Formats: sequence, C-alpha cells, structure tokens
Amino acid sequence: MADGTEQKSSNQMWGGRFASGPSAIMEEINASIGFDKKLYAQDIRGSIAHATMLAAKGIISGEDKDKIIHGLNTIQSEIEAGSFQFSRKLEDIHMNIEARLADLIGPAAGRLHTARSRNDQVALDFRLWVKEELQKTEAMLTALITAFLDRAEEHADTVMPGFTHLQTAQPVTFGHHCMAYVEMIGRDRARVRHAIEHMDESPIGAAALAGTGYPIDRHMTAKALGFREPTRNSIDTVSDRDFALEFLSIASICATHLSRLAEEIVIWSTPQFGFIRLSDAFSTGSSIMPQKKNPDAAELVRAKTGRINGSLIALLTIMKGLPLAYSKDMQEDKEQVFDSAESLELAIAAMTGMVRDLDVRADKMREAAGSGYSTATDLADWLVREAGLPFRDAHHVTGHAVALAEQKGCDLSDLSLEELQSINPAITAGIFDVLSVEASVASRTSFGGTAPSEVRKQIAWWRAKN
Repeated sequence: MADGTEQKSSNQMWGGRFASGPSAIMEEINASIGFDKKLYAQDIRGSIAHATMLAAKGIISGEDKDKIIHGLNTIQSEIEAGSFQFSRKLEDIHMNIEARLADLIGPAAGRLHTARSRNDQVALDFRLWVKEELQKTEAMLTALITAFLDRAEEHADTVMPGFTHLQTAQPVTFGHHCMAYVEMIGRDRARVRHAIEHMDESPIGAAALAGTGYPIDRHMTAKALGFREPTRNSIDTVSDRDFALEFLSIASICATHLSRLAEEIVIWSTPQFGFIRLSDAFSTGSSIMPQKKNPDAAELVRAKTGRINGSLIALLTIMKGLPLAYSKDMQEDKEQVFDSAESLELAIAAMTGMVRDLDVRADKMREAAGSGYSTATDLADWLVREAGLPFRDAHHVTGHAVALAEQKGCDLSDLSLEELQSINPAITAGIFDVLSVEASVASRTSFGGTAPSEVRKQIAWWRAKN
C-alpha cells in the first residue's frame, strides 16, 4: 500500500502526461522523429551514396551494398506509400530507417554505418534539404519577378503618386513602382543563389567530429550527392549550421519585402485609395458587414514575416553559446527552418498570385497623382534650369507658390502666370509645360528614373537577365 502511494505521488510530481516518470520525459524531449521524418529522402539518398562509396573502396562487399540499396529503396517506397511505421522510441529518422533496414536485410544493414556518425549524417541530410529548398525558392522568386515585369510593362505609362512618409511626393508610374519590387526580389534571389554556392560542400565522412580511419573517398560521395566538394574540417562540419542560419536570414529579408508589398496592397485596396481591386480569389468577406471585401491573403503574408523573423532569432540563440563540436541543442534547428520554409513558400505563391490578379485602377491613380502639389519639385527644377536660380532659392519660391495654391484651393497648374510672376518675375509661360503629372513623369529620364522610356529599358534588361 505504501509503495503504491509513493508511486502515485511520484507520478503526480512528473505530471499526468509522463506516467512512467523521468524515462518518459527523456523520451519526449529526446525524440525528433515527429519533425525530422521530413528528411527521409535525403537520409536515404545519403546512405545510398555512402554505401556505394564503401563498396568501391572495398570497405564493404558488393553483395552487402546491393542488399543495402535495395532495402533503402524499399523503405522509401514504404514511407511514400504511407505504410512505414515510425517509432518515437527510435528517436529520429536515421535510427528508424536503420532499424527497418535491419528487419529487411539482416546483418548487412549494420555495415551501412561504417565510417560515419549520426553527427555527419544529420548534417548531410539537413544540408541537402536546405539546398533543395533554396533551389525551389529560387524558382518561385523568378516567377514573382516575371509577374512584376509583366505588370510593369503593362503599366509603364500609368501615372500614380509616389510617396515618402506615406505623403504625396512626386508623380511616378505604376510600372516604375513595380520595378522597385523587381529590384528587391532580385536581391533576394541573388542571396539565394549565393547561399546555394556557399553551402555546396558535403559533410558526410566527417564522422562524429574527428574524421575516420577507414580509407573512404569523400570526393566520391560529394560528387554523387551533387556537391561541389567535401567540407575541409571535420570539427566544423558537425558543428556548422550556418547554412540554416543563412536560409533563415534570406527568408527573413525576403519576407520583409513581401510584407512591405502586402502593406501597400492593403492600403491601395481601401476605398480611400482605391488604386487596386483584388478578386475574390485573394479576399474574404465579413461575417456581419455584407459590403466588406477584406485583403486577407495580403494581411496573412504580412503576419508571416513575424513568424519567420522569430525562427531566425530562435536559431541564432540556440547556436550562440555552443562549444565545438556537436551538442544536442542542435536538434532544435530543424523545426525553425521547416516552418519558415513552408511560410515563405506560401507567402511567395500568394504574392505572385495577387500581383497577377490585381485590377489596377489607372483613373484613381491618375487622379491622386496630382494631389498634394506633387509637381512642386518640377517647378523648382524649372526655376533652376530656365531662370538660373540657385536651387535653394528656387525651393523658397516654390514654397510660396504652394502656399498660394493652398490659399486658393487649387493645383499649381491652375495658378495664373500673373500670380506666379508676382512671386518671382523670372517665371514665364513655359512653366506650364512641366506642371502636369505626365510632363513631370516624362522628364525623369535619368538612369533608373520613372520616365516610361527608362522603365521600358529596365524591363528589357531584367527580361534578358531573368
């Protein structure tokens, strides 16, 4: 009776979920199969390359190699068919596959782990997965760039207000605005490409941390797995998660760009702006207000940025205090990357769809482009160019003209020549050639400027590069 009471008390201390006490807690905290089973294809691919190399170097027999490869292919088929039984007691994807391989082929399975450790094995699997995910991201970013190029070409002449501080600044074209996102997403893609090149080294063969005494050929396995070369230091190899951090850093920057676009879509789709309309494919209604059309897809893209940024900070924090070489803390690296990859893929896909889907209301953009005295800078530039005023003096004169227009409740172009000359007698009728938004936009022909002719040059350059 006393023993039973003591056991009950002990179980209560550990909590109802962990009925068997500390061993159950250890299993719970130690197991990673719930998420690292996502690496099954990479694990099998790495094991096939490793077994092939072991046989080529005479470390295992050709017969064992054939059995191992056949067994691994069988396991992959079982996993993909949904019939494979994953076990938490076997901790991770590596041990689950190894145990099943032993069931299928017997003692030959035990030879697969010759000259490797779970440390270099997981480094390989994870690196392969991240590399493949980056390649997928590269293709998705290319599709988003193409979507923007198509809209930019369609709207190279569509005038809209440009903003600073979310206040009307100078007229631009919607095509030019789209090309700003092409530049941003293009930098994201360049970072992806650099990361792929940077991480293109094979970890397998580093073993636990010191390498191995077996006569392995790491260059052979690197080539078989599509890597440029093997890593050059066995300690760093099993310690390194820079490739995961780089992925999360790239994802965070890219998500920030997507979030800025999402914010603009949310603002532009309001009745107060009315620059764009989203179709029902990327909007939802209200449960109580029948007139509402909410840009939920854009809002969710905006929100996912926080999730991705959080993953980057989490992994940086995990890695910051670890001594060399491997520590179990590094098991916490994968969920952050897996979740961020899923979130980023969804965000890019949603944005690509919205960019292609949105209905641009050129009339509303043109109407807003002339608001807020957006051609004031053109007036100042004209005074410098035609009247010879220093720019600071021209800025002062223009400020007086804006104040007069505000007083009269009209645009700058509606002021009479006499009214403008009362501010500065050097002003002539030629000023009216630059005070329209179309004239303002067309005049911005500097490299990278908003003039439609320049926008089309940039579109052509990007199409050739894309």
